[in-house]
Amino acid sequence: MVESVARVRHIRVTPMKARRVVNMIRGKQAHEALAIMKFAPQTASEPVYKLVASAIANARVKADAANEFLDEQDLIVSEAFVDEGATLKRFRPRAQGRAFKILKRTSHITIVLATPDLVEAGKAASKKEAK
Repeated sequence: MVESVARVRHIRVTPMKARRVVNMIRGKQAHEALAIMKFAPQTASEPVYKLVASAIANARVKADAANEFLDEQDLIVSEAFVDEGATLKRFRPRAQGRAFKILKRTSHITIVLATPDLVEAGKAASKKEAK
């Protein structure tokens, strides 16, 4: 009965590249997601690995505060998404006095871990709203 959220903001990874990494772990168990991120060759896998580990720690703290039992093996990545952050704009000099715009994109990554009973309750609630 625990749901924990971890966010990282303004990370210097483009959102498209981060979404490729986040799509690999959506719906998986948290420890399986950590294993996938550990061996993924993409640059964005390191911050996502840290983010999943942080979400596991957040769940542990939240369960201790609520005096609930938490088996970390049960945690599932219920939501994982990447939003676009602020774009840093830079200019590069080009031939004949022109300037070439360079866009350095940033991302906001959010990971939500939940226990299976909360995931099932959320699916049931969304089905009721759809009807």
